[in-house]
Amino acid sequence: MGLITRKDAIGTEKIFKGSVFSVRLDEVRRQNGTSLRLEIVEHNGGVVIACKPSPTDVMLIKQYRYPIDEELIELPAGRLNEGEDRLEAAKRELIEETGYKANTWEELPAMYSAPGFCDELLTCYVASDIEWVGKNLDEDEWTDAFTVPLKEAWQMVLDRQIRDAKTIAILGIICHS
Repeated sequence: MGLITRKDAIGTEKIFKGSVFSVRLDEVRRQNGTSLRLEIVEHNGGVVIACKPSPTDVMLIKQYRYPIDEELIELPAGRLNEGEDRLEAAKRELIEETGYKANTWEELPAMYSAPGFCDELLTCYVASDIEWVGKNLDEDEWTDAFTVPLKEAWQMVLDRQIRDAKTIAILGIICHS
């Protein structure tokens, strides 16, 4: 069949525009002359924060996720507002979800959340040297922040208590580097 790239697009149509993401429908021409329609979720991107109150601990949150009707254990994270600086978004999200401000920030490798259908890029950070400033949650959020040793957090992944992909990926980086 051959590789299909964006240069093979012969048409695109925005079929949904929401406050969190948009969906477009691209029509691409295959090498054999037939066409294919691809649904693409467009997203501003997001940030994920591994907040380390100490070199051996990490802060996690419990957060209810409506789409799966479950409370998950995750690292603090959130979406970017349009045009927002990624580090500023991370600083905002850490305060919103945990109540802590970090004075030291280190950027980790970025990752795509679901590149088979979505363009969301997650920028990841380690935050340390923290101080309490108070939570500032969005109206649709509820989080319960808690701190665990890094080794215990990784064991929670192995025990299937943590099932959030971005959290598993970042914990894997910080626990094994």
